[in-house]
Amino acid sequence: MAGAKEIRTKISSVQSTQKITRAMEMVAASKMRAAQNRMNAARPYAYKIRDVIGHLAQADIKLTHPFLEEREIKKVGYIIVSSDRGLCGGLNNNLFKAIVRDMEANETEGKELKVCTIGSKASGFFASINANVVSHTAQIGDTPTVEQLIGIVKVMLDEYRNGDIDKLVICYNRFENTMTQAPTLETVLPLVPDEEELRNYPWEYEFEPSAAGVLEYLLCRYIESLVYQCVVENAACEQSARMIAMKSASDNAGDIINELQLIYNKARQAAITQEIAEIVGGAAAV
Repeated sequence: MAGAKEIRTKISSVQSTQKITRAMEMVAASKMRAAQNRMNAARPYAYKIRDVIGHLAQADIKLTHPFLEEREIKKVGYIIVSSDRGLCGGLNNNLFKAIVRDMEANETEGKELKVCTIGSKASGFFASINANVVSHTAQIGDTPTVEQLIGIVKVMLDEYRNGDIDKLVICYNRFENTMTQAPTLETVLPLVPDEEELRNYPWEYEFEPSAAGVLEYLLCRYIESLVYQCVVENAACEQSARMIAMKSASDNAGDIINELQLIYNKARQAAITQEIAEIVGGAAAV
């Protein structure tokens, strides 16, 4: 059994760790509320522009656009959203596992893969598995903006426009509630109209100044808003996962402290008993 002094040192060390994890839990809780507010503020615009693009894709406008054209899928591009920091449980690993499974399925079919990463964790992981990373960005902070994402989005849009990829998928953690973050892979391009809605609700539009200009602008804004929505959703997931992970760590530290305290009490009691026995033995010898 370890000595009482050594056990006291361990207890003090675990208590210091517990203070750190509790502080990180409170910081994550505060940031989570702010991240949720940003996520909720971005959703109405994202949903509305998604509806407009869906209707536009179904409209009989006698105009083609690369983003609306289905073609044989030989090359797949991924925009992968992750956190810049760890200590958020299995948030990133669960997403990466889902992406790797999808990549392996596409590679089995002979498809070429290209990757664009947002976040340090994604950059490090996909570089370590020798994925074809064509662009990356990181350290976008707790309050990301669309301007920070335009450059990296344009890289992938140009790849699609030039025929270097035939399908574009965005991968992120979708915020369901504080306890649940769902790894999500969502097809961004091509934009495929819903045939049933097309039959039931044909859409007619008048464009000013031109259909080509309006369509190009709206499609780019739509994809930028979609990527931004995924980034803020992932940020909310990150803070939620970190808060839960730090709470779990604090609780585990408390359990360890209780166990060490019990061991310390036993060691202290054993030392006291031994001292009494030595005193009694000495007195008997006299």
